[in-house]
Formats: sequence, structure tokens, C-alpha cells
Amino acid sequence: MKGYYHLILINLLFFSSFAWGQQKFTLSGSILESSSNETLIGVTVAFPELQTGITTNEYGFYSITLPEGTYKVLISYLGFKDIIQEISLSENQKIDFQLEEEAEQLEEVVVTENVEKMDIRKPQMSVNSLSIGTIKKIPVILGEADIIKSILLLPGVTNAGEGASGFNVRGGGADQNLILLDEAIIFNSSHLFGFFSVFNPDAIKNIKLYKGGIPARYGGRVSSVLDIFQKEGNSKEFKMNGGIGAVASRLLVEGPIKKDKAAFLIGGRASYAHLFLPLFDVDNKAYFYDLNTKLNYRLNDNNNIFLSGYFGRDVFGINDSFVNTYGNAVGNFRWNHLFSDKLFSNLSLIYSDYYYGLKLDFVGFNWNSGIRNFNLKYDLKHYVSDKLQVNYGINNVYYQFNPGKIEPSNDQSGIIEKQLIQKYANEFAVYVDIEHQVTPNLSLGYGLRFSQFTRLGQDELNVYTNNNPVAFDPLLLVYQEAEPIDVVNSGRGVNLATFNNFEPRASLSYTLNESSSIKASYTRLAQYLHLLSNTSSPTPLDVWTPSGPFIKPQLLDQYAFGYFKNIKGGDYTIESEVFFKEIQNRIDYIDGANLIANDAIEQVILNGEARSYGLELLLRKNEGRLQGWLAYTLSKSEQRTPGRTLDIDNGQSNMETGINYSNWYNTPYDKTHDISLFLSYDLNKKWSFSSNFVYQTGQPTNYPIGQFEFQELVVPYYGLRNKQRLPAYNRLDIAATLTPKKNKYKKIKGEWVFSLYNVYNRRNAASINFRRNDDTGANEAIRTSIFGIIPAVTYNFTL
Repeated sequence: MKGYYHLILINLLFFSSFAWGQQKFTLSGSILESSSNETLIGVTVAFPELQTGITTNEYGFYSITLPEGTYKVLISYLGFKDIIQEISLSENQKIDFQLEEEAEQLEEVVVTENVEKMDIRKPQMSVNSLSIGTIKKIPVILGEADIIKSILLLPGVTNAGEGASGFNVRGGGADQNLILLDEAIIFNSSHLFGFFSVFNPDAIKNIKLYKGGIPARYGGRVSSVLDIFQKEGNSKEFKMNGGIGAVASRLLVEGPIKKDKAAFLIGGRASYAHLFLPLFDVDNKAYFYDLNTKLNYRLNDNNNIFLSGYFGRDVFGINDSFVNTYGNAVGNFRWNHLFSDKLFSNLSLIYSDYYYGLKLDFVGFNWNSGIRNFNLKYDLKHYVSDKLQVNYGINNVYYQFNPGKIEPSNDQSGIIEKQLIQKYANEFAVYVDIEHQVTPNLSLGYGLRFSQFTRLGQDELNVYTNNNPVAFDPLLLVYQEAEPIDVVNSGRGVNLATFNNFEPRASLSYTLNESSSIKASYTRLAQYLHLLSNTSSPTPLDVWTPSGPFIKPQLLDQYAFGYFKNIKGGDYTIESEVFFKEIQNRIDYIDGANLIANDAIEQVILNGEARSYGLELLLRKNEGRLQGWLAYTLSKSEQRTPGRTLDIDNGQSNMETGINYSNWYNTPYDKTHDISLFLSYDLNKKWSFSSNFVYQTGQPTNYPIGQFEFQELVVPYYGLRNKQRLPAYNRLDIAATLTPKKNKYKKIKGEWVFSLYNVYNRRNAASINFRRNDDTGANEAIRTSIFGIIPAVTYNFTL
């Protein structure tokens, strides 16, 4: 027995001396772009000898803990020269690396990111990233580079057609996407009713779209997260770049406030096509403008502060008798702080305001509405080791909803001023997210988010019999607005409803070999805000409303499984995923629902359910003169609102039909087949070419299935919802970029972009309407198309 204890003691001494010999130290710092000091996101910091590494976070920071020793570190990033440096780790070290461009390019194309190449070892899946350089190569309408139009070429992402605002992800609605600009919520991402997005590509540094496997730090929407970060500004030298296009121009100015310590960035865009309308004796107007700003100051090695903002407006008017104005305004103050070389923190104070206004002189009133929120975020990232990182934080958002205020526009107006009932709410969340490499082949991502949504009191709240604001007529088999039996004034300090939800997230990656892996994920999300819209594409007039006594929050469960493969060292990548989503409490509307200026919106809303499932394939070519991808999605998106089971004894049948007779029906964003092809080819230093082709199954719609005559009027009637479809959509776009030979005596550098949108002039149907021909009396279908072939020329420059 004594020998047994001696053996244990010897083993303890051996392992303790081994552990001492394996003392670990931390290497940390930031990765910067050498010519501007712009931090770079997603840079790979690798240690080939140890077969380990890490990537920089959203602020360009990295931290990795390794055993004591001397190693070679490889710093790599697409578009920049690699750095290979020998590091001797005998103590904690902080080293900032500066990467140089591989070749001279236009400034706005420089900041690209390596995350377009898939990392097969990371558990993160259902994520797509595009570099700004790639986005600017994609041909789009009127030659204006566009972030939203670009992500439509990715698998699982569609929209409601040409001229439609927003985007749909994996069969979800446009309102189910969380869109963040420097962490601030954007409620409307479109200019000119969907023709352009609100994001100026010159000012954008990084975009990432999460379709599934969404990290626990995000919440509040059940379909996707589009996370966009603005550039920080050049702290080394003054720079200017911009572009002059067919309908809009842009200018971005950046430079140092204090060299290598502080910088500013100001970018603006404006459209001017409306200026030419008077030449055609047209007294209408339709234009937009926006402004991006950012200041950053490096206080010391451990503290950085940022102040960023965005302001945009759209104006659409007809003869000054009808003027529509809408847009976003956001501001964000951020403080980055390093508690230690292993603990990074970010504190954000955010304000966001979406405004919508109407001026109707012909009826004598103005209409103003919108939604504001004040957001406090505190996020921390703990680099425990090279195998384990922990993210955690809190988030609190206070909302103020203004459904609308009507005011007389002049003294002669007969309109009486009226304020629709304003609503207030608070959303709180706390989360923890863990990235864990369990073995060289197995990596896990797991976390939990707890969210609490409180609907605060308001000036007036309707009370209904049996707490039911929607009544069902069993004789006519229709839903009707219930009459309130009382109205109460609860006051702001009263909680009308409180919802608590635990939102677990889990994902894994198992590496089969050096070039392939399988991944799986589960995501639970809660959405407490709802967009009131009965159109397939959101419009500026659509109003947001919070969950409350009569409207439940939407709850998502999503499952995904995928196979991923690198070919020829990542020159080619294959990504394939299958997914299944089910959503509880998806709102639906009774037939004939009135959503405009409705102070009792709960009277026309029913809670239903939705589901979508599909297959996504993405084949990329990442290297060489010819680059691009082929994306294919096969999917189904459905919705159902069954009849309610009411526990009421009123002496008659209470059997409800539900919406669409309780049957599943296609959502407006159901596209069975979706194919996108994008290719770019660099012929030489002077010429480059790009093209994209899109094919989609036609959008679900409703056609009349019959008609009847009433008092000499022909009245059509319709069948089940979304039973028919528009014709299939397809389009080919091409673009050529000419970069003239550079003159070393000229500071300005430029390029010309020539593009053709819809090359073969396909008249894709935005809608099909039916009417009776006055001459023949026969019914006929009328196709409405928005765009045919559109040429465009844009000049981009940098100084």
C-alpha cells in the first residue's frame, strides 16, 4: 500500500513539473491597415506549428494564449501581403500588426475580408459575408453599388421583385430581419421604395448576414441578422473618394484629427434625377439623400472611443399636393476597453429614429408617425485560451411607437387634430455565448439568451368581452371587429403585459479531414415587434406595433445541417445546407382588415403559425482572374391560422373556420426554385468584367376565380389565399470596368463602370391585374412590368 502512495506522489510531482514547464502566455493586439490605421475584421492570426489560430473581432482585436516557446505566426488577409514573424513567448505580449496592400487599387476596393472563404473548422454556419470590393463588382440597376441587392444573390435570400423594398431570408418576412448599422437598428433599409438601399458602400467596412446558427448576442428578430459596420476613418492622411452616376452621386472624405490617434469620416449621397423632370413638363419629385459620419479617438492602448451616425431622407411628391417624406436617423457612442490582454469590452449608447410623414394639401392635413428607441449595450469577450472564448453581455432597448398624428395643414382645413394612441415598451436581454474547440476535429458553439419584453401602459386601452378583440360570425363564417365594452387609461407606469423567453443556441462542426466538415445548429429566437403590412413588400406607410395583451411574440425554432468542403486549398468551396423553421404566433389579418390609422389594431389580427424548409447550395471560386459563385435554393414557405377554440357557451356553434379554412397556404415570399450566378473576370490591369444571372419561381398571388354582377357592376371574387403565381422571374446583367493608365503626376485616380441591367429586356411581371375590355366585353389580363433594359455609366474616383 505504501508503494501505491509513493507512485501517486511521483505522478503528481511529474504532472506538476510538466504543467510548470507548459506555462502559458498571451499574445494580443490589433491588426491595422498600414496606410490608414483602419482596423481589419476577420484577419487570421495562425500558428502553423501548433495548428491553431484565431481571427480578429469586430474592432480588429485578437488575443490567443499559448504554451511558452518560440513560434512562427502567420498574419493573412485577402488583398494584403502576408506577415510571417517569429514570436518568442516567455511573457505576455501586446503586438499590433500593420498589413500592406498587395497591389495599388482604388481606395474603396482595398478593404476586403477573408471571411468570404469559408472556415470549415468553425461551428458557425448559415453565415454569408461579402467584401465591399465584391459588392462593387456586382451589376445592379442604374449602376449604383448596393448592399441589399448584392445579398439577394446569396442562397436563401430573395425579395418580392423589382422595385420591392427589404429582403426575405429562408421563407421569412422582411420584418423578421434584424438590420444593424454600427449596432443601431434600421427599420427601413430602402431608398425610393426599394430601388436603392440606405447603405453607402463607400462608408461600409464589413457586412455579415446570419441566416441560422445566430449567436446569442443577437435577438429580437426570427429570420436573420444583417450586421453592418462603417469604416472608422483614416488617421494617417487625408483621403477623398466618390462616384458620379446616372441618377445619384456620392462623396466620402476622411482624414486625421490627430495623426495616428484620431480620425474623422464624412460621407454623403444624393439623387438628382428629379431635376430633369421639369424638362418634360412633369411637376413631380422623387429623390433621396443620406449622410454617414464617424469619429474615432484612441485614448491609449486600452481605450478607444467612437461616435458614429447616419441620417437619410426620401422625398416623393406629386404637384406639391401630395408629399411623402420618410427615413432613418441613428447615432451611436461606443467605448472599447481592455481590462486585460484576455478580456475585451464594448459599451454602446445608441439612438434610433424612423420617421414617416405625409403632406396632403388637397385634403388639408399632415400626417406624422414613426418609431424611436434608446439602446444600451454592454458586451464582453473573454479569451480564456486558444481553445475557448466566452462572450457575454446585457442589452436594454426602450421603444416609443407613434402610429400617427393628424394635423390641419392650413387655416382653411376642416381636419381636426388627432393623435393616435402612442405605445411604449421595454426589451431587456442578457446572454452568454461560448466558442469551444473540444478536440482538433470537434468545435462547439453554444449559448443562452434570456429576453424579457414589457409592454408599458398607454393613454387608452380597449376592454373586450372574454378578452377577445376579434369576433367570429358563425352564420356568415367571417371574422369581424369586436366592439369594446370599456376603455381604461392605464398610465405609463403600469405593465400591460410581460413576456419572458429563454433562447438557447447550439452549433457544432466536425472536421472529416483537412478539407471537409459537417455542421449542425439549433436556434431559438423571440420577436416582440410586428410590422403591420398586408402587402408582399414593406412600404414606408407600414406601422410597427409591439407585443402586448392581444398580440403574442413570435417564437422561432430553426434546425440546420450542412456539409462543407474546400477544394484546392480553398480556391474553390462548396457549402450545402438543409434547414427547417417553425414559427409560433405569426400574425395574420382577417379579410378586409384596415391597417391604416387604426387605433384598435388588435381587432383585425389573429395569431397563426408559419413554417419553411429547404436546401441551399453554394459553389464558390475564390482565387484567380475568374471568380464568383453559383447559388441554388429549393425551399417551401407556408403559413396557417387555424380556427380558435373558444370556451364560450352562447347557445350556438362556435366552430371557427380560421383563415383560408385553417389550411396551410403559401406565404408571399415562397419561391420554390431560386438560382443566382455571379462571375467577375479581370482581363488585365485596365479592363475587368462582371455579370449575374437570376432565375426565380414566380411569386404567389391571387387571381379571380369567378365573377358576379351586382346592380350592373361586375364584381370578381377570389379563392384560397396565394393559390396562383406570377410568371417565373429571370434576368441577366453585365458590367465592364475601365481603369485608365495611371499618371504618376496626377493625384486623382479613377475608373469608369459601364453596365447593362436586364440585357435581353425581359418584361418581368411585378403584378397581373384583370379587367373587362370595354369594346369586346371580354375579360383580359394586364401585366405590369417595372424595368426593361437599362444602361448606366458611373465614374468612381479617389484622391
